[in-house]
Amino acid sequence: MTHKTKLLTSTVLAMGLAGSAMAQDVPAGASDDVLKIGLVYTLSGPPAALGEQARDGFMLFAEKIGEIGGMETEIIVVDDEGRPDLAADKARELVQRDEVDFVVGPIFSNILMAIHQPVTSTGTVLISTNAGTSTLAGEGCTPNFFVTSYQNDQIHEVMGAYAENQGYQNVFLMTPNYQAGKDSQAGFKHSYTGGTAGEIYTELGQLDFSSELAQIAAFQPDAVFTFMPGGMGVNLVKQYSQAGLTSIPFLSAFTVDETTLPATQDAALGLLGGANWAPDMENEANETFVTEYIAKYEHVPGTYAMQAYDAAQLIDSAVRKVGGDLTDRAALMAAIKEADFDSPRGDFSFGPNNFPIQDFYLVEAVKREDGYFGTSIVEKIFDDYADNYADQCEM
Repeated sequence: MTHKTKLLTSTVLAMGLAGSAMAQDVPAGASDDVLKIGLVYTLSGPPAALGEQARDGFMLFAEKIGEIGGMETEIIVVDDEGRPDLAADKARELVQRDEVDFVVGPIFSNILMAIHQPVTSTGTVLISTNAGTSTLAGEGCTPNFFVTSYQNDQIHEVMGAYAENQGYQNVFLMTPNYQAGKDSQAGFKHSYTGGTAGEIYTELGQLDFSSELAQIAAFQPDAVFTFMPGGMGVNLVKQYSQAGLTSIPFLSAFTVDETTLPATQDAALGLLGGANWAPDMENEANETFVTEYIAKYEHVPGTYAMQAYDAAQLIDSAVRKVGGDLTDRAALMAAIKEADFDSPRGDFSFGPNNFPIQDFYLVEAVKREDGYFGTSIVEKIFDDYADNYADQCEM
């Protein structure tokens, strides 16, 4: 389903495929008086909570400010349904038929790889608020592709560093079999030098982990490291507890967070994760963001929401800097690169590959004073940390 939104007014559009378009220096939408933004997120199926948080985070800022960049703003929200082929078609529609100035999203790396070329080849700016594949951080970097999240490896590097600091020598690794899952294990092993009890790639979308949990019980590793976002993470955490494996430290990324904790609740308490932010960070921008998000949506925001909120802030700051003139592409790219906004995560800047330089933390699942479940910062692991692929990027 595709939704066209003029901020507070929503209507449902009919679907239709646009024809092929020639690459151009200035996207067709750039000369319009209306700022057009397309959001591409997974909004159906087990991972829907992730896309919903991202959409809601972006819309929180958009609706608060009214006009992004001081311009009349039209936002088109599309559901990629977790299908790369469909996502590519919808991305083409956004840039060719709807003539958007910015495409924002997606959640998953396989979707990002599907929409990257259809969007960036037209000169349209693509801002990823979650997926950050190594291929696009290094040799595949492009001037009109920006990331407000991280490079995929980095969150996992946090947990590798923690495992290294704990002296673990025998860790069981389990991630889904797609690019982000591969980046996850690579990231963990970048900062972990110990041995592994097993390295498993599961089917993307898998919900029954009985076979893998039996292997963990048999191997009795020092710890388990996993990356299972959305419904995969919910089921894994519950089954891990039910299998009586909680004596084995559970280290994760995007598995125990604000998208899964409402479902896992007590089963996840005390489990550790890596993050670039947590809702309890103490700074004015974060307190405003979290308070307004909870008031509007009645649940705690996760990183997906925060990173999309920052994408909205990024677009607003850049468009204001160029006075709404989106035809000067060099000036627009320079304005985006400045990242002149206050992120709820604190320190934020772009590296030479348009990926963030930021801090990273060890976080723990807790029950908050307001009764909600969320994550809380335990300690900072990396300070002003750039990814490992930036030096391969030649813009």
